[in-house]
Amino acid sequence: MSSASGRTHLILFGGRWLPIDMDEKEKELLSTEEYLYRTGLVVLPVLIIGAWLITNWVVPRLPAAAECMFWKFWGVYCPGCGGTRAVLALLRGDFLLAAWYHPLVMYVVLMYAWFMLSHTLEKLHVPLIKGMKFEVWIMYGMVVVLILNCILKNALKFGFGILM
Repeated sequence: MSSASGRTHLILFGGRWLPIDMDEKEKELLSTEEYLYRTGLVVLPVLIIGAWLITNWVVPRLPAAAECMFWKFWGVYCPGCGGTRAVLALLRGDFLLAAWYHPLVMYVVLMYAWFMLSHTLEKLHVPLIKGMKFEVWIMYGMVVVLILNCILKNALKFGFGILM
């Protein structure tokens, strides 16, 4: 458990000090991807139940749509404008309309689906399939989509009079 320099390297995990030189199974349990995969397995049924409740119980009981504060005070689309409509369109199975209302919703759904599918196939030992690694570019991609969506919607509104 010593490195080439003769010192033992330890990490703090769950209130205990663990050596870095662990076997492959222990390393797998500590990986970011493994935590995200397990969380994704828990989130999926919660999302399915939540989607059913929202579409069958919450939405029918909502009053008229609340107005966005950005829209109300400044007359511009905020970065999140269209997110609720996109989620509701997605729940109805209208994927193109969901992407039109707010592409970030579809971006997140596609990243989640690919991450979960690739890790599931890897765990099933499907040849040539490696689970998607969580990279920082995924988060940067989300920010870029969010900003471009806001710019595009406001450009369409002010440049061409097209309301979303």
